[in-house]
Amino acid sequence: MKKISYTLFIISSLLIFPSCEKMVLGNDEANDPENCFELLWNDFDQHYATFTVKNIDWNTLYNEYRPLVNSATTEDELWHILTGILEHLDDGHVTLVQPISGANDRFFESGSTLNFEAEEEFDLDLIENSYLDYLKTTKDTDLSYGKVKHKDIGYIYLEGLGGDNPELIDDIIDKLKSHKAIILDVRNNGGGQDTYAHRFAGAFADGEHFIYTVQTKTGPGHDEFDEKKKWYTRKEGDEQYLKPVIFLTDRFTASAAEILGFNMKAFAHVTHMGDTTAGDHSDMSGYHFLPNGWVYSLAPQLYLTPEGECLESIGLAPDIYTENTKEEIESGIDNTLEEAIVFLFDEYGIE
Repeated sequence: MKKISYTLFIISSLLIFPSCEKMVLGNDEANDPENCFELLWNDFDQHYATFTVKNIDWNTLYNEYRPLVNSATTEDELWHILTGILEHLDDGHVTLVQPISGANDRFFESGSTLNFEAEEEFDLDLIENSYLDYLKTTKDTDLSYGKVKHKDIGYIYLEGLGGDNPELIDDIIDKLKSHKAIILDVRNNGGGQDTYAHRFAGAFADGEHFIYTVQTKTGPGHDEFDEKKKWYTRKEGDEQYLKPVIFLTDRFTASAAEILGFNMKAFAHVTHMGDTTAGDHSDMSGYHFLPNGWVYSLAPQLYLTPEGECLESIGLAPDIYTENTKEEIESGIDNTLEEAIVFLFDEYGIE
């Protein structure tokens, strides 16, 4: 199965779907490089959520980058200046797109280097062909399930959380519940809908757990937010799978897939293995348009753990760290999956 690039998903969301909320910046504004810079900088200054928790001095960055822009700045120069300042945010929900007629749109995602490296460290075809007896895809094509070869272990792969049928997990649990363990794999999952994540996790829930708070920017000050809203795990469906579960992530596990992670890590029978997740928890803003036609997004929400810690740009750390290399994948080895299988034998005697 071929994975659709998260980059292409973001571009299509920004430029194709007319139903998305849009904010046009620069209506009747001058279309010149200096004004485009000022509009973008001020919008982030008022609406981006995590300057304070990340210790980012946005005013200092203004003083560093603003002198680089003048009336003669070219499009290429402006692109590198804007992406340069936005890269400091290290936030996958911060994007910039330059539509280019007759060519591929130019796309930037802040802090994406490790995410995209992880694409080369995962191969679902390899897993299907070398590690599973079978892999069946559901009506939500991002959701597949199977069984590990010669092991009493079920396998679920969730490639994204943008489907319409998260309750399909109930049918999968019914099919896999006789197995002594399940590996839930969300590596290379770029996210989707938080509601999907919560509903999906409910099939594994062992009860109600307080997992995070969320606040949204309400004013221009960097610390002006609405009241904290608490989120809890909850049981969903008629039956929960409460035998051992391995939850696999990598650096390309992002956004709603991390919301799924907040849920899964709260359950006593779940062990989180793999690499630390991307650290992109906030919803994306509506899409903002500069006078030159460029499109960008920002992250207006602040997620905090029950202890008050913000994991934006940090990610969810696994209980047991393991990762693949590109060379291992090319040689037909998924070390992370193999470590999960070994762990289930060593810890629970499952084979």
